[in-house]
Amino acid sequence: MASGYKERLSVWARPLAFLGHNGITLTGAVLTTSSALTLITFWAFEMVQRGSMHPYAGIILFLILPGVFVFGLLLMPLGIWVRRAKLRKAGALPAEYPKVDLGHPILRRAVGLVAGATALNVVIMGIATYRGVEYMDSQQFCGKTCHTVMAPEYAAYEGSPHSRVTCTECHIGAGASWFVRSKVSGLRQVVAVTLKTYSRPIPSPVQHLRPARETCEHCHWPQKVHGDKFILRTKYQDDETSTPLYTALVLKIGGRTFAGGTGIHGRHLDTKERITYETADAKRQVIPRVTYLDDDGKTVEYVSDEAKKPTGDAPVRAVERRSMDCIDCHNRPTHAFQLPERATDEAITAGRISRELPFVKKQVVAALRAENDDRPGGPERIAAVLNGYYEKSYPGLFKTKRNLVDGAVRTAQEIYGRNVFPEMRMRWGTHPNNIGHEDFPGCFRCHDGNHKSADGKVISQECDSCHSLLAQDDPNPKILTDLGIGK
Repeated sequence: MASGYKERLSVWARPLAFLGHNGITLTGAVLTTSSALTLITFWAFEMVQRGSMHPYAGIILFLILPGVFVFGLLLMPLGIWVRRAKLRKAGALPAEYPKVDLGHPILRRAVGLVAGATALNVVIMGIATYRGVEYMDSQQFCGKTCHTVMAPEYAAYEGSPHSRVTCTECHIGAGASWFVRSKVSGLRQVVAVTLKTYSRPIPSPVQHLRPARETCEHCHWPQKVHGDKFILRTKYQDDETSTPLYTALVLKIGGRTFAGGTGIHGRHLDTKERITYETADAKRQVIPRVTYLDDDGKTVEYVSDEAKKPTGDAPVRAVERRSMDCIDCHNRPTHAFQLPERATDEAITAGRISRELPFVKKQVVAALRAENDDRPGGPERIAAVLNGYYEKSYPGLFKTKRNLVDGAVRTAQEIYGRNVFPEMRMRWGTHPNNIGHEDFPGCFRCHDGNHKSADGKVISQECDSCHSLLAQDDPNPKILTDLGIGK
């Protein structure tokens, strides 16, 4: 039986041994072997040395080297096929290939080595494929590889509440169908980046985004009763001391209660589809028509007064009709950008900008608001404006408290660098944020008092519908004293 097995193996090995002696096959063997050894060495090193990897190193180790490995594997049978075709064309293909003596120890070890290498190649290819897909789905690849294109989104992502959540969990989610869609879309994006034909800025909202019920609601549950939430916001005046003004409110964010009460989430989202709307612009900021399923199961349509009037010679037309979900209000849940006023207020509250500097709120915002033509000039301009102001207007303070001025400059530059990207044509307010209604229309896209039904009902604009105001722009609100957090 052993001799019969050796004979069959010898017959199988004869053409490979004879035809395998060619430059293409040997080149393939060298490429496969060298790339395999490099990959194995890297994987071993990665197991010992944990840490972040440079995005270009990831491209080489997870994408290019596995590609070289597979290319080498393909070259080996290609070389055999090419040599066989040449010999056949020249009439030199032997009727019987030279005998391979598997009884010879060296040849036997060579066959064993080839068999072992083949098995190892299967394992390496499997691991390389998995690691390649894993790397392409990492936030490092998504955010850092295409530096110019994704720089704004990645900068916002790093400081967001979702910075520990991978990009694919929100943008792709579970399941094979959306994974395939993302990879097909990714090929188009790679071409656009290569040819520099991508949009500047990246359009928002993202079209054909997977429904929030299949992504966001794996972690968040809109109908769950959270109760009311106390919120305290601080902003600063433009006076010399940057006087703080406090706004305190109770936000009714809860879902639907067993007693029938509702909060913001319960009113806008439910287990059944409750709201659909039409938008007249690509950014979903103009909403002429809203359809609402009320508690009695009746469908009510609210139409804006503006939609009833012609705009020029043509009526307002719907660009898109969609069912409302989380993203219609939380449109920048991770990639949120701030306006200078809000960002400066937060920096002062956090102590990164000192109110010991006269007119610091006013001057920082003015420096941030000034226009500039290119990103490298932005930080330099901010430093020149703030240093110049304090050196000229408060020379004594500029000398004795230079560290505070430097801190304000540094923080202002950080705010600018996180929100303004001229190379992507992205400046203050490029991407509106629909949460609230202070910086952008947000809630007032529908709750503007102009959306009416046929029987005269109006989508409420009453403040108490969503929150209870306890204090508004008050320098010393009583509620803070009552809660023990006031001065």
